[in-house]
Amino acid sequence: MTSILEYLEKQAVSKKDKTAFADENSSVTFGELKEIAGCIGSDLAKLGCLRKPVPLLMDKSVRTVELMMGIVYAGGFYIILDPTQPVSRLDRILETLGADILITNEETEEYAEMLSFSGKILKAGELGQSGADEELLKNVRDEHQDTDPLYVLFTSGSTGVPKGVVICHRSVIDFIDEFTKIFDIDENDVLGNQAPFDFDVSVKDIYSGLAVGAEVQLIPKEYFSVPVRLLDFLDDRKVTNLTWAVSALTIVSLIDGLSYKKPESIRRIMFSGETMAVRHLNYWRSYYPEVKFVNLYGPTEITCNCTYYEIEKEFSPGDIIPIGKHFPNEKVFLLDEEDHEVIKSNVEGEICVSGTCLALGYYNNPEQTAKAFVDNPLNQGWPETIYRTGDLGFYDENGDICFTSRKDFQIKHMGHRIELGEIESALEKIESVKRSCCVFNEKKNKIVCFYQGDISKKEIIQEAKKYLQDFMIPNVFRQMDELPITKNGKLDRKALKESLEV
Repeated sequence: MTSILEYLEKQAVSKKDKTAFADENSSVTFGELKEIAGCIGSDLAKLGCLRKPVPLLMDKSVRTVELMMGIVYAGGFYIILDPTQPVSRLDRILETLGADILITNEETEEYAEMLSFSGKILKAGELGQSGADEELLKNVRDEHQDTDPLYVLFTSGSTGVPKGVVICHRSVIDFIDEFTKIFDIDENDVLGNQAPFDFDVSVKDIYSGLAVGAEVQLIPKEYFSVPVRLLDFLDDRKVTNLTWAVSALTIVSLIDGLSYKKPESIRRIMFSGETMAVRHLNYWRSYYPEVKFVNLYGPTEITCNCTYYEIEKEFSPGDIIPIGKHFPNEKVFLLDEEDHEVIKSNVEGEICVSGTCLALGYYNNPEQTAKAFVDNPLNQGWPETIYRTGDLGFYDENGDICFTSRKDFQIKHMGHRIELGEIESALEKIESVKRSCCVFNEKKNKIVCFYQGDISKKEIIQEAKKYLQDFMIPNVFRQMDELPITKNGKLDRKALKESLEV
């Protein structure tokens, strides 16, 4: 298998009339999706898209999926541009891509005119009207290689400049085949897609559905602001699988949403993106004691995830939930500051990854690619590329990897090296602190704690001293009704830090 289109083409034969994707207002069967994508692909192929970037400026929907598959049929690779993002950010992305065309829909046409894009703007509704050109599609397919890019996802980057992570067909196929097998995802599943399409969590929904013939329900993003509607949607659509960002699950547990309604079809809950607080995990487990819960770990640069941990024992607030062991055909290991491999338990090192899962690099950015994708210092026999995640972890007594913090979350305060994640883990043990996030104010040399919960600063300090040394106690506490999250569902640490300067 060399192309993800083989997933679609298989289902279009065996499950032609089964719903493949559905959103709030529309749906498409596997047979229809193949036919529509082929027609779109024929139109795009005539414009010369082979191994070229084709950005889509639109929100997720069934039509977006049709266009994504159409781009792949044309031999190109897709980039999802979020129309809620600032013009300046999208301009930087488009400049990096150097794309010849940009696809919009009715909702984003006017916004596209605000961009500094000099290429051709195509309307989504006008593509695919001429039918499929089978000979042209065959010619495109004959040129395909499994290392051709499938999509590019732009991350924020530590420098503030978006970095485009290039993922190829081979990496997605290698991961999805193992992912669906390990977690028993099959044609009877209904996958509840939470993540936007420019976030790699969505890749697991889209391609798991195509690989096994499962139905994918695209949950409207506004429902995550109204948990009652969210839970009704999950129940009405008979969703069986949640592969969500941690914050999406936390939105429900913070307001005790499951006391309103417990969707009965759910049989698998997987989460990733950031550390799951045990109190929120335990809330979900109390309602779903028989459901499989899985902690997934991995940055965008390694195609979704590189480790997993199936939760089968009880955890208490403040405990570290392991990120587990590597997926098949991937190598995950720890390097210390001298690039020696960490083997002993409870010794911290940087998490590094190698294997087919690795991205091709950052699009049009050789300098940043060279910094992150490097030769394995442990292998002197041949060139072996590894990705240095920038994350820190250690092995527990069972040989499972435990994530501790980001390297850039380490600070120097009062002469001590401190990991902000360790402070947050300790604060989780305080029952009245529902959620917390710590940042460091370099200008004032102070640790600032933002938190949700009905508890005073004095009470937090009294409780925190049971778990933290004095120099680790935050200097400033800010109580908030809600902690901000990014559009991808992670705690927005950048926004919190910027608020200190206001």
